This record gives sequence, C-alpha cells and structure tokens, in this order.
Amino acid sequence: MSMYQQQAMTANAQRSGQQYLSGLGDVAPMDSKKQALLWQQAQYMSDSGIHSGLTTHAPSVSSKHGIDEMDTGNDMDAAQMMFGNDNGFNQGFTQEQVDEMNQQLNQTRSQRVRAAMFPETLEEGFQIPSTRTHPGQSTAVQRLAEPSQMLKHAVVNLINYQDDADLAAKAIPELAKLLADEDQVVVGQALTMVHQLSKKEASRHALMNSPQMIAALIRAMEASTDPETTRCTAGTLHNLSHHRQGLLAIFKSGGIPALVKLLSSPIESVLFYAITTLHNLLLHQEGAKMAVHLAGGLQKIVALLPRSNVKFLAITTDCLQILAYGNQESKLIILASGGPAELVRIMAMNTYEKLLWTASRVLKVLSVCPSNKAAIVQAGGMGAMAIHLNHQSQRLVQNCLWTIRNLSDAATRVESMDSLLQTLVQLLSSQDINIVTCTAGILSNLTCNNHRNKVVVCQVGGIEALVRTVIQAGERDDITEPAVCALRHLTNRHTEAEMAQNAVRLHYGLPVLVKLLHPPSRWPLIKAVIGLIRNLALCPANRAPLREHGAIPRIVQLLIRSHQDTQMHAGTGSSSGQGIVVDGVRMEEIVEGTVGALHILAREGLNRAIIRGLNCIPLFVQLLYSPAENIQRVAAGVLCELAAEKEGSEVIEQEGATAPLTELLHSRNEAVATYAAAVLFRMSDDKSQDYKKRLSVELTSSLFRGDPSDWNEPPLDSMNDEMYRANPPVVEDGFLQMTPQRVNRQQDYDPVGSMQGLVIGHQDYGPGGVPEDSGYMLNNLSDAGVYPLTSAIQLSDLGPGISTRYDGSEISSTTGHQIRFGGMNQDSAEMGAWFDSDV
Repeated sequence: MSMYQQQAMTANAQRSGQQYLSGLGDVAPMDSKKQALLWQQAQYMSDSGIHSGLTTHAPSVSSKHGIDEMDTGNDMDAAQMMFGNDNGFNQGFTQEQVDEMNQQLNQTRSQRVRAAMFPETLEEGFQIPSTRTHPGQSTAVQRLAEPSQMLKHAVVNLINYQDDADLAAKAIPELAKLLADEDQVVVGQALTMVHQLSKKEASRHALMNSPQMIAALIRAMEASTDPETTRCTAGTLHNLSHHRQGLLAIFKSGGIPALVKLLSSPIESVLFYAITTLHNLLLHQEGAKMAVHLAGGLQKIVALLPRSNVKFLAITTDCLQILAYGNQESKLIILASGGPAELVRIMAMNTYEKLLWTASRVLKVLSVCPSNKAAIVQAGGMGAMAIHLNHQSQRLVQNCLWTIRNLSDAATRVESMDSLLQTLVQLLSSQDINIVTCTAGILSNLTCNNHRNKVVVCQVGGIEALVRTVIQAGERDDITEPAVCALRHLTNRHTEAEMAQNAVRLHYGLPVLVKLLHPPSRWPLIKAVIGLIRNLALCPANRAPLREHGAIPRIVQLLIRSHQDTQMHAGTGSSSGQGIVVDGVRMEEIVEGTVGALHILAREGLNRAIIRGLNCIPLFVQLLYSPAENIQRVAAGVLCELAAEKEGSEVIEQEGATAPLTELLHSRNEAVATYAAAVLFRMSDDKSQDYKKRLSVELTSSLFRGDPSDWNEPPLDSMNDEMYRANPPVVEDGFLQMTPQRVNRQQDYDPVGSMQGLVIGHQDYGPGGVPEDSGYMLNNLSDAGVYPLTSAIQLSDLGPGISTRYDGSEISSTTGHQIRFGGMNQDSAEMGAWFDSDV
C-alpha cells in the first residue's frame, strides 16, 4: 500500500473516531482502562507523519488489555479495524466489498493511464475508479487519453487502408478478366465485388488507377441486360465520380454516352446513379458538356422533368443549367423538348427550396433567349416566379427577380399582374441593392405601353416608392435610371397620369430630378430625366417649381452641348447613319428631348421670358433646317409657343425664321406643317392686310394640298417603344450591367386619321389612334401629340375658302377639315418623339 493511500485511510479513521467521541458526551464517564483502550484504538487509525508514510500492517499488542481477539495472527490492517463489525462503526460493507476496494486503491497511476488509453486491454467488467473531484472537469489522465485515442485510431485506419489497397491491387487484374467472361452470372458476381471495393477509399483509388478496370466496367454496363448488374456498375461509377481522378478516368474511357443511355432506365437507383455521376462530370470535368450534348443528353434530361422526386429533380435541373449557360444551341434544344413549360410547372407546383432555386436558375438562363422568353411567358412564367418573391430564401428571390426582369419586356401585354406589381412596389423598400435594381427595371418595362399596369402601380403607392428610390439611390445610375424611366411611364397616358405628375412634386422629387441633370450623371440617365421633366411640365402646378429649381438653364446647356456634338460629327464628314453616340445615346435624341421639354415649359409666360433671355431662339431657328423630322417638329413647336408674345415673334422673325418655316409648310409631316403655319400666322399680326392675304393663300394651299391621307406618319423607328435593357441584355447567371441601348421596336400601331390631326392644342386622342406609348422605352412621353398652345390664334382672314366659327376654329368650305389654332391633335403631331413614349 502506498504512502498516500495509507494517509487517506488514517485521516478517514481519525475523523470517524472524533465523531464517535463526540457521540459519547452524554454517557456516563468511563474508567481509566476503557479510556486507555479507546485512545489506543484511535492511535491505530491515524498517522502522525513522522514515519514518512510508513505504517505497520499488523497492530501492536503492547499495553492492550481485554481485546485478545485482535491478536489472532490474521494480519488485520487499519482498514479492517475501521470497517469491522467489532469497533462500533458498522457501515454495511461486506468483506468482499472491502477487499475489492482495497484492490482498486492499490492500482498504480500507470495502470490508470493504461486503462484510459487502452481500455480494450482490461478484463471485461473491470473498472478504474475516477479521481475527478468536480463532475464538469476532466482529469489529467482523461485529457491525455483523447489525443492518444485519435492517434491509435489513425494508426489502425492506416493499417486497414494499406490492407484494403493491397487487397484491391491483387484483386483488380483478376476481376477485370472476370468482367470480360461470357457467363453473365460470373460478370454479375465480379461487378458486385467491384462495387464493394469502390465503397472503401483505398480500394477505390486502386480502381481509379486502373484504366483497364474502368473500361471493362463501361463495356459490361453497355452489354448488360440484368438490372442488378446495371445497378452495381452505375453505383461503382457513381462512387468513383467523387474524385477528380475518377472523373477523368470515366471521361477518357467513354463513360458519358453509356451514362446518358442509362437515363432511360426504369430503375430509380440506376437513374439516380446516372444523373449524379453526369452532374459531377458536368461540374468538374472539362469537355463533359460537349460530350453530353453530342450523346443526346439534353433531350434525355428534359424528359426526366415530369418526375416527382424533388431531390432528383434538383440535380436534374442543375444539369440543365450547366448545359444551357452560354450555349444558344442548348437553349433551343431545351425549347424544342418542351423544357420551358415543365420548368414553369415545377416552379408553380413545388415548395422544396433547392429545387426551386435550381429551376429558377435554368429559367434565368433561358430567359435571355428570345425564343425561350416567349415560351416561358406563354406558359405562365411571370406568375410562377411571382409567387416566390416573398420567400425566405434570398437566393431564390433574386433568381426569380432576374428572370422576371429578363421576361418583362416580352410580358407587357400579360394580364392579371396586379399582385405582382404590388409585390414589386413593396420590394423597392428592400435593403438589398440587387433586389431594388432589378425591381426598378421590371416596373419600368411592365408599365411600358400598358394602361392597366400604370393605373395599378399608381394606386398601390408606386409613385411615392419610386421617388423614394431615386432619392436614396443617389448617384447609382443602375437604380436611378430604370426608376426614372418607370416614373416617366407613370406620368403619361393613363387615367391616373395627372395624379402621378402631382405626386412626384408632393413627394419632393423635383429638386432631385433637376440635380440628376448635372454631372456625374451619364447620358442614359440624363435622357430619361429629360423625358420625365417634359411629362411633369404637362401639369401646370409643376412648371413654376421646375423653373425655381433651375431646370430651364440646365436643359438649355444640355441642348447646346448636344447640338455642338452633332455639328462636330457632321463636320467630320462621317458616313455613320446614327450620328454621334455617347454611352449608347445618340446626341440627336438629346437635342430632340431638350427642345421638347422646353416646348412644354414654354407654356407659362415666365418660362418663356427665361428661354428668350437665354438666347435660345437662334438655335431653334437653326434646328428648323435639321434633316430629322422629329427635331423639325419640336423646334417648330417651341417657336410656336415663343411666338405667342410680340417680343418672341419679333426675335424669331429677326433670326430669319420665315424662310425655313415657309419651306416646312410643304413638309409631308402633318405636325411640322401645322406648327410652321401657326408660327407664321403669329408673326403676321403686325403685318399689312396684303401680307396676311398672301400668307393665308400659302397656308391654304399647303395645308390642304392633294389628298390629306397621303401625309406621312413619323418614321417607324421613332413610333415604337424601346424596352429598358442592359448592354449586353443580361448576364445569364449574375448581375445586370445597366447600360441602355436602342433595340428593335415593336411595330403595332394604327395610322393617323387623315387631316383630323390638325387640331392644335386638343388634349384628347385623335380618331386615328397610335400606340399608347412609343419611342425610347424607359422614356415615357406624356402625350404623343403637338402640345396645346398658350392661347388660341384668332384668324381673321385666311383667304378664300375659310369661314370663321365662333369657337375660334376654322372649317374649310371646300374640304370641311377643321384647323383649330389653339391646340393640335396630339396623336398625329408628336407621336414620333422618343421622349413622348414609354421606352
């Protein structure tokens, strides 16, 4: 027995003796012999420490009296004295228990360490008592045992690994021979063995290092007709595909065509093995995409989409996304195989997040293909995507938004999108910049040429949300540009347009918009803002605030700058038909837009005075010589407004406008000729009656020459809408680069109704009818006509054939066509302007 064990035993015995003595306080005093005996017993149960932990194993019998039973020669030790039944301290332990405890206490530290590190060396049922004092703390031996056990397991695994590798190296050549056996039973048994080997890492590496074995597996799989044999082979290839070396071995051995063939198997496990192996190859093996394509894998994979296993479908759709990304031919094959409709069905009918995410990724890739885009929209893709916009998964929400964004330019005529529009307005409050960017682009496209969508967005608070988005976006053109374009659509050509025009002002949008006309804004954003300001100026309450915020001088600066750029380009003799283009914007469009905005702002007297003071009239007169009819029209329009006052008409005449205006009377563009006539008439107020008669004859012969139906409408290019797009249109699996570009326009419109479009200042739609919005698609123009003049022009004498009516309009006695100089039908006059449309 060690010194420390004896000290612990004697200390316990001493405490027991003291407890015993304290219990005797109430009994009668003992005689001297009994006291001496009790003292002697206490001495045996303690150790003074003088002997350095050495104690005797047998009690001394000197000076003991009356306890002869202890001197029996049985070598009783102190523990027996403490726990025996004869000393009065009965604790309920049997002799066997006492012996067992003694044996455990005699264990050395080395034995406890061995028990902790190598418990398997102990006899079954043998336990070492713990020395832990606190249940939540580990002993030193326990802390040492943890890494030791790990090391032991590593050594054991290494030994087993080597055993597996050695076994596989010896077995593989024999198994390869058996796989070529003519007996299919032998082949099946060999494949079962190979499948078992592929489940262990060491033997799996040995299989991957044997090209002969991989080739034999693939040959056996192609030749097999037994379902179990096919399952074992596919499972083996599946196990090997988790390693790059295995993928390379499968690819080099021609495994992809064999795996594609398995996609037609009716066995679920074989299908799973085949699609997951192909998925691993597509993800990590170069050249696998082309091999799958050549093997007809796309058609086979699309054919799997009607299945119901959501986890299987998640892998299947991810394979489609990998194959379709960046490959137009693959997208068309998916379309021809009915893929878009099945993918839309998956999005509409499932709730498994991973499947929804992978399916939305495929649809996002397909949505940049014009052919697939139409098929997705027709299959209900907008609605299927919209139901997931409130999902908790942000990656799913973003994919759905990008898909809707890509589809939105083809979905302007889709009905029943009220719920989607309301959700989009709510998403403008998101803290995620990517979501806000995408949402603004969607709203811009869906409100293009769609009266219903415009009304819905206005009714659900879209104006306030868009203005707030513009204010918060600051200098982020990728957000401000589509948001401004959406506002331009919403402030024009629908029943809530006037409310929207006022709402922009009431939500403090005017100063922000005027600020966006200044650097560092780029030309695409400036162009959109110009169109919006033009629409806002249609509301009389907005004209004074726009003037106070300095909109007019800045618009004039932009006009001068863009005109100088076009003149410099023309001076270089460039043969380019588009003129000078900066950031995807033609400078001629900026000239047209700025003059059009000044035209509407000039309806107010103070604004006209500012425009005259900025010495713009010479430039307007010069623009009358422009070869572009749209520029001629807006220039004649603003001059018509400025000529309403004598000061303006005098300056116009002094700048030599009479000659070009007279020439424009013969323009085949109805709006240009009508504006030119109005300006010339206003300039004739202080002229002689003879001059007025000659002018009236000229006007009559010009405005009513030939058949009025022969007048040409504005060019198709400026008649139709331009959707808000990126350049390139959209990154298939990433974020949009917002650089607008001109795109092919829709060409669905009705011709102008002959001469009935000559009603200057008339705000209603003319009977001819034109597409609701036309021009540059994120640049909504408020109305498509020449805008009302400030006051009606009273014609006293326009020459023969004209009779004066009390309402200020004139009716030709020969043709019956009305010429109300006080307004013009807006459909016929300015329907061609880019800024007068939803683009």
